Amino acid sequence: MLDFFTIFSKGGLVLWCFQGVRGPAATAPVNALIRSVLLQERGGNNSFTHEALTLKYKLDNQFELVFVVGFQKILTLTYVDKLIDDVHKEFRDKYRNEFQQKGALGLLNGTFDFKDDFMRLLRDAEESSKVRAPTVMKTFEQSQKSQKTVKCMIETRGEKPKEKVKNKKNKGSKKDGTEAVAAPSKASAGDKQLSAAGDKEELTKDEILQKNREEFFRRHMKAGEKSRSPKPDAQKEKGKKPRVWDLGNSNAKVLDYSNSATNGSAEACPVEEFDPDMALGDKNREPGRLYDLEYESDDEAEEEKAVQNPSKPSVKKGGLGGMFGMLKGLVGSKSLTREDMDPVLEKMKDHLIAKNVAAEIAVQLCESVAKKLEGKVMGTFTTVTSTVKQALQEALVQILQPQRRVDVLRDVMDAQRHRRPYVITFCGVNGVGKSTNLAKISFWLIENGFSVLIAACDTFRAGAVEQLRTHTRRLNALHPPESHGGRTMVQLYEKGYGKDAAGIAMEAISYARNQGFDVVLVDTAGRMQDNAPLMTALAKLIAVNAPDLVLFVGEALVGNEAVDQLVKFNKALADHSMAQTPRLIDGIVLTKFDTIDDKVGAAISMTYITSKPIVFVGTGQTYCDLRSLNAKAVVAALMKA
Repeated sequence: MLDFFTIFSKGGLVLWCFQGVRGPAATAPVNALIRSVLLQERGGNNSFTHEALTLKYKLDNQFELVFVVGFQKILTLTYVDKLIDDVHKEFRDKYRNEFQQKGALGLLNGTFDFKDDFMRLLRDAEESSKVRAPTVMKTFEQSQKSQKTVKCMIETRGEKPKEKVKNKKNKGSKKDGTEAVAAPSKASAGDKQLSAAGDKEELTKDEILQKNREEFFRRHMKAGEKSRSPKPDAQKEKGKKPRVWDLGNSNAKVLDYSNSATNGSAEACPVEEFDPDMALGDKNREPGRLYDLEYESDDEAEEEKAVQNPSKPSVKKGGLGGMFGMLKGLVGSKSLTREDMDPVLEKMKDHLIAKNVAAEIAVQLCESVAKKLEGKVMGTFTTVTSTVKQALQEALVQILQPQRRVDVLRDVMDAQRHRRPYVITFCGVNGVGKSTNLAKISFWLIENGFSVLIAACDTFRAGAVEQLRTHTRRLNALHPPESHGGRTMVQLYEKGYGKDAAGIAMEAISYARNQGFDVVLVDTAGRMQDNAPLMTALAKLIAVNAPDLVLFVGEALVGNEAVDQLVKFNKALADHSMAQTPRLIDGIVLTKFDTIDDKVGAAISMTYITSKPIVFVGTGQTYCDLRSLNAKAVVAALMKA
């Protein structure tokens, strides 16, 4: 039973609607479909799930129409696809003249009496699903197994299968005719041996087995003597020598932090004197500003070359060749079909996969572009390739644009007005750079005038607390208390190793509230998405402490793995959460972005699969190497040939 069927224009005007069951109107699920799929360019699948409903839709790009059918997701309705195709064809053919002649006024002033036609199509679709003949199982006589004889299934030791003999015969016939003649003679000899063995056994099975073993060892001993190489005269020196690093320190006491006075307490770390240029990198930057990613596209490079060489004459093709070359591939005011777009979309899909976009996401993106363009009327001087490329670029920019803007500085100031600290939790797999990028974000917050408390909740990895302690010393050296009116801008709260991470985070938040810290950054242990105990501990930490922002730290180096990580992290947080409405990932920190050149597909994969924004982008090793995502720059890098 259908819940509803609605037809509306892409401008938002409802033309006709059918309500199948009594209940709330179809406004909420249709609005969710428009907001989450149509506006976000996620039309790769023709179905969408909203609460207890499954929505299937179809686009008519020629007349800018959308057909949507909704039904309970627990039902299996096999006729829905046929119904939506039939309704689309019937409605378009019935009101084609009205759409073509009146255009937008036809949608506003038109009357669409479609109920009788819809009920007829619905009955036909239901009847067609009922009269489908059930599948009949094959009998044994119809199967391939019944054609086999007992003789062809008998295998004797030392005999080669017949398929291999035939293959060798075919290969021999290409090389030399004599080998082709020898192959059937060997096969006939094998058949004679098989028949002789079947008639009479001269040796017992144990004797045959022993004889074959002796023959096997004899052949391999001869081959081993031929291939055995003489022993080298000079032997390698036994034992290992310690490696001496050029810039290393031979004094091991420098690396011993076991007796540190700050371990297990919330006291500020001692200030360390070091060269600030090494930690900052860019001297001409504006303090506290988060710059956008920059990337030079091919069009900008060509414009710069044209400006640099204005006196260079352009090379023109002569006569008819130039004219036909210009008109080659042009399509004159025609509707795009799937056959026209398939070759271009296949190349686009391979290009996206080569740029590190997950294969599944690349297929869905190309399918979404195909549905968006199918039936659309092209301009006179427009090629299929340029049209598809332009639509794909627009879709990629729309995907990277966040549905909800995450403004950390504004949210921190709002938390200040409520006299509480703003809490950010970092999570992710092992080795992606959580602690390093946490230090970069700390430096950015300090330069904007906010005090930071770092909670060392990675009580599992050896050296995790010492790493944060080093970052704290260096951040305090860059921003000493004397520059902030005697106020320590960053402190480390740690309780050592082997403790409960959720408890340490709770104590750190309470300590920050009492001491007047503005932001609490919670560092968690790296964990694989399949590790159930560690994922349970992370879900507990988030559920107990209710942070304001949960950031997933992911590498820009990964492709298909990015999708698996994010999906399983979100699923684990939902499954192991104790709350009725579980808290999931709010945003993404994309690290190691400077190591990938133009293979920026991980950004597309992560935002497409979660619809979450990329809040920060890590681009280097210094504290200033933190950027905000520029969607157009990423798409320019992605579309570069």
